Amino acid sequence: MQAINVIGGGLAGCEAAYRIAQEGIKVKLWEMRPGQNTPVHRTANLAELVCSNSLKSELEQTSQGLLKREMRILDSLLLSCAEETRVPAGSALAVDRELFSNLVSERISGHPRIEVIREEVGEIPAEGIWVVATGPLTSEALSVSLAKFTGEDSLFFYDAVAPSVTIDSLDMNKIYRASRYGKGSDDYLNCPLNQEEYERFYDSLIKADIKEAHNIDRKHYFDSCMPVEEIASRGKDTLRYGPMRPVGLDDPRQGGRPYAVVQLRQEDLAGTIYGLVGFQTRLRWGEQKQIFQLIPGLENAEFVRYGVMHRNTYVNSPRLLGAGLQLRQEPRVFLAGQITGVEGYMESAATGIIAGINAARTARNSQVLVPDQATMLGALLHFITTSSSEHFQPINANFGLLPPLAKRIKDKQKRYLEYSNRALNEMQEFSELLQEHL
Repeated sequence: MQAINVIGGGLAGCEAAYRIAQEGIKVKLWEMRPGQNTPVHRTANLAELVCSNSLKSELEQTSQGLLKREMRILDSLLLSCAEETRVPAGSALAVDRELFSNLVSERISGHPRIEVIREEVGEIPAEGIWVVATGPLTSEALSVSLAKFTGEDSLFFYDAVAPSVTIDSLDMNKIYRASRYGKGSDDYLNCPLNQEEYERFYDSLIKADIKEAHNIDRKHYFDSCMPVEEIASRGKDTLRYGPMRPVGLDDPRQGGRPYAVVQLRQEDLAGTIYGLVGFQTRLRWGEQKQIFQLIPGLENAEFVRYGVMHRNTYVNSPRLLGAGLQLRQEPRVFLAGQITGVEGYMESAATGIIAGINAARTARNSQVLVPDQATMLGALLHFITTSSSEHFQPINANFGLLPPLAKRIKDKQKRYLEYSNRALNEMQEFSELLQEHL
């Protein structure tokens, strides 16, 4: 049996390659770095996290927690690596970026059925089974090839990365530890602002010099990655209802709720680097330092990573993809990750598992299989392959994607828990079905 080719060594590509290899089929994993780098990657490691180091909530009554539990049933490589490299983050799963990508790289490179090839693939070959998992920074050459190959123009939106600072450079006399509403442990650093401090920060932010990325189409911003200056431009209090929301973060020293709060989240295992939560930005680097140092506690902050703006590419999946993530007009080619229109680390990785499963099944001349729509992963797949192609936009995992329960439950937490129980039962059945069809 010929090897299956996977393009892209990110989260989705690594999950796809691992799944295929675990099913006894050889894999060629193509990664263009370090020969050709991207604007945001810093290393040559596989599965490098370029935005936040948080993989989001692990709570069972959350959509993100449910998705992780489903992925564990499907033997996710990345969640296994995340468990070994996690850092404190309350009820969220966060990892040490470097240790995480190092471990994934070791597991992939050391697998006896995976060959990692450090070359760019500029076009999809006419033969063989291929999984395209090139992520938000698909190379220009492959983007053009994919557009020609599918007969559709690729769509673009833009992500913005938040800056990170060293804890030693922060004024801890002005900062307090707390998680919102006391959920989880007090792993977040909180910088409280009074009204005068907030207004000074806001005025500086909206007057700042912005570095526009090439050919930005503002309508294609994805809401959860909205640059902080873009949020601010929509009204004076929009930040106080967004990333600087003080609700549930009472200051134990001052008593009561601050006017606004900036949260910082631990990014490395040693606890020396913290990222500004929700502060994705496209400000020029000099402006970032000047403006973010107006935040109490950050007056002398040392920035180890400035925010940057980068292109994110995705296709019109409802028009192009079948339920198993195969191209309808060329079912030997699969897409996975953010290029399919899912948004988020775990969502991308999860589609890699499904693409890997179905690429392996195609190699064995078997029918593609997908989880039931009652699962979070199945609901995501259903959305990106069946929603309106005219108004298609990227999506995160959320309970709104799931079909209604047989019996209506008014209490939201109880309803979410019931969604989760139903989904996990369905995913377990799907996993057992995969074993039967091997």
